[in-house]
Order: sequence, then C-alpha cells, then structure tokens
Amino acid sequence: MNVFVVTAFASGCAGLPAAVSRTPSKAIPALTDTALARIAAVSSPDPTLSGFRLLPSGAFALSTSIELLQRSERSLDLQYYLMQDDASGRHVLRLLRDAAQRGVRVRLLLDDLNTAGLDRLLLGLAAHPNVEVRLFNPFPAGRAGLFTRFAASLFDLKRLNRRMHNKLLIADGIMAVAGGRNIGDRYFMRDSLANFIDLDVFVSGAVVPELSRQFDQYWNSPSAYPLESIVPQGEARVGAQEGFEESTRAAQASPLDALPEVDVLGHGPIVDELNTGRLALSWGEVEAYADPPDTPFGDQSPNSDLQESAKRVRFNLLEHMRDAKAEVALISPYFIAGAKGMELIREIRNRGVKVSVLTNSLASTDQPFVHMAYLPYREALLGLGVDLHELSRIRAAQESKRTLFGSSVGGLHTKAAIFDHDKVFIGSMNFDPRSEYYNTETGLFIHSPEIAREALRLLDLTLLQAAHRLRLTASGQIEVLMPVEADGEVHLDEPGSGFWMRMLLNLVAPLVPEELL
Repeated sequence: MNVFVVTAFASGCAGLPAAVSRTPSKAIPALTDTALARIAAVSSPDPTLSGFRLLPSGAFALSTSIELLQRSERSLDLQYYLMQDDASGRHVLRLLRDAAQRGVRVRLLLDDLNTAGLDRLLLGLAAHPNVEVRLFNPFPAGRAGLFTRFAASLFDLKRLNRRMHNKLLIADGIMAVAGGRNIGDRYFMRDSLANFIDLDVFVSGAVVPELSRQFDQYWNSPSAYPLESIVPQGEARVGAQEGFEESTRAAQASPLDALPEVDVLGHGPIVDELNTGRLALSWGEVEAYADPPDTPFGDQSPNSDLQESAKRVRFNLLEHMRDAKAEVALISPYFIAGAKGMELIREIRNRGVKVSVLTNSLASTDQPFVHMAYLPYREALLGLGVDLHELSRIRAAQESKRTLFGSSVGGLHTKAAIFDHDKVFIGSMNFDPRSEYYNTETGLFIHSPEIAREALRLLDLTLLQAAHRLRLTASGQIEVLMPVEADGEVHLDEPGSGFWMRMLLNLVAPLVPEELL
C-alpha cells in the first residue's frame, strides 16, 4: 500500500507538454462538384434554409453516419465525447481510414476522458496519410486505465474536470449529424444488455458552414492536443498501420443490423434517398450554438459577460424557455434544476406556460448520484404544476413492436426541448450543473413546426409506453403512477430499484456537492 501511495504521489505531478506544435487548419468549404453537394443542392428549396431529419432509431442513425463516411470525397470532421472500443466504434474508425485512403482529409477530435484502451488504435489511424487525431484536455500519464490516469494527475484535477461533451459529424462541409449520441453499440441499439434511448438530427444546408466554424474553433483550441504529443509512438508508421488493420478487420466484416422499412416516425432510411439523389427533409431556420472551448474551468458566473454568455448553449435554452408563450417540454437524462432553473420554471408557470419534464428514474439512470441530487426538487416541481415523468425500464422492456426502444433498454440519453409546438432544441446538453459549469456543449434550435410535431410525437410515445408519472397528493406525498395514462398501479418508492441501493444513496449522496454532479 505504501509503495502505491508513493508511486501515485510521484506520478501525480505529471503535466501536459509545454511546447506543442499545433498546425492550424480550417474546414474545407463545401464545393459543388461532390456527390453530397449535388444531392444537397437539388433537395433544397432555398439556399438560405437548412434541412432536417430526426433520427430516433439507433439503426437509422448509425446507417446515416456510415453513409456520410462512405460517400465523402473531400473532408470528414468528427467531434465526440466518447468513442467506444466496440464493434460500432471500430467500424467507424475503419471507415475513417478507408476515407483517408480515398484522399479525404480526416480530422478526429475526441474528449480524452474515455479513451483508455484506445491509444494504439488511434495511433494506428493517425499513422495513415490524410488523418489527424487530437485529444481534448488530455491526461498526460497513466493512460492505461481511468484510475491510473487520475492517479497520475492528482494535482491537476480542476483542469481535468473540464470535458468536451459535444457530438458532431460533418461530411464534405455539406451534411452533418448532431445530437446526443456518442459512437458505440449502446447508442445505436446494438448492445445485448443495455441500450440508450437517444436522438440525433441529420442536417443539410445553410447551417453546416456554421457547424464547421464551430468545429474549427475546437480543433484549433489550446485545449486540443495532437495525439502524438500525448501518446508515445511505440512502433513505426507501417507497423502502426498493420496493427490498425488487424484490430479493425473483424468490425468491418461483422454485418450491420438490417434496416426496417420505416422508423417510428414513418421515415425510411436516408440511404434510400441518397441513392435516389434527392432528400425529403423538413426545411427551416436554425440557431446553432457551441460553448467556447476555452471558457475558464468551473466558471460559476456565466451571466457576468452577456456577450460571452450569449454563445453558450444553456443560456440560449433558458432564453427560449423564457420566451415561451404556451408550452415547454424538457427531455434530459440528468435533470437538476438548481436555484436558477427553479426560478425560471416558477416564472413561466406563473404566466400559465405548461411545463413537462421527462428524465431518468433511479432504475434507469446510469448516474445514481445525479438522480439523488434531482430528488429534492421533485416536490417543488410538482407543486408548481410541472408534469413530471421518469423513464421506466420495466415499461420500456414491455414495448411489443420494438420500433422505438429496441430489445434491451438501459436508460434515457436524449437531450431535447420543444417550445410552443414550433421550435425544437436538440443537442448534447443535460439540464444539470455539470453541463452549465464544466462541460462544453453544442445544440441546435430548429424553427420548424413539422420537426416540433415529430419531436412531440416521440415524447408522447415514450410517455405512453415507457414512463411513469409522478403526482403530489393532498398530504404532500409523492406517488408514482404506472402507467401514466391512468390512475392504475401506485408506487411510493422508486419502481424497479432495490432497497439497499436507495439506502446507500440516501447516505452518500448528501456528501457530494450538487455542482459537481
């Protein structure tokens, strides 16, 4: 034990390299002579508008991203919080390698928190011409595992608390996929044990150059380190390429899930429309925001500089809530309203605005401490007349058609909001303190009644088939109603969760500061 402590203390002094060569680069502007550009041009009714397609189906979302990777001719820019070392992750990495071999410039930016075990694969990818990989806010030592990474950076924890939570894929500067999904089996309903209910949006048109500009801002940030400056290159370029080929061959050979004819919204797969040369999208205006990548860590006063705050995703979400005339629906896996959030909800409820919330239950969440931080707000939210719902793993598992939730549901991962049936937010931001103070986030505010109707339909289906509703009794006790559409079975505890889990969290959760969750 003493040896471990001494080793951890000594390695805890590890720091980032001081002299790092970052060659600045910018997005390649969309050209008219690529196949994707021609499809985008013929599909658009107006060059000033952007086109959208919601992607609630994991299979359709993965298929769409794969098509963009395979059809790209000039550039691919990818920015993700998490890329798992599984079949989906390795398949995407191999497709990036294949694109680079076609002459496509590939830029891959990953947050470094979850890259343990990926160093050799990433080095193998970066060993190919036309590929560059960068790590956001990286761990300089102990890279074999998450525990050793933190042990090697004991005196740098404040910096490491800052994470890039963004999710974005841009092909040829003309089409993109953004939203809540990371790259991994459980985000595309391919995991045999537990999958996430999630939502992405396919984007084409006028907003894509702004998404590219935001990507460039992160790519050229001082917080984005070239992979080679952090990870020692243990083998020659040819050997790294051969190792990458061997490691990803099985993922390339494994068959993808067969696509259904339509998803739950009645849309067919985008690949069919790409094959015909015309996209049937919903067109409208959109606001795209991305938090500045180098905002001071743990900034607790984001409204002190209004101009800087106006760039932030959360600031704009709150402004859209404040501007709502009739209804706001919030969907967030982690929902901790906080004092400012409660003040705003109280303000708009006093104006008669209907507010509904869907979040995870204790049984469905992958962050039980976050759930315990949310619990103290439930009574106040219900007292304000908020329609409060929680995802039920029990009910989601009972869905018969498997069109929305797949065969194995783990939890809610969608981050969205719908305002007055005509605007929709889709992005990476949870409604919690971590997203406000420590993570960088991205989000789209889509002005489209058609997209709003589809988002509301997805929400209604989830509430109907996979959620329970909370109710405040006259005596002030919280009841959990299941199913939501009838006063049927009533629970007074956390449905689907164990007694010992509830007891442990009740003991430990109060010791964890809310702002760190």
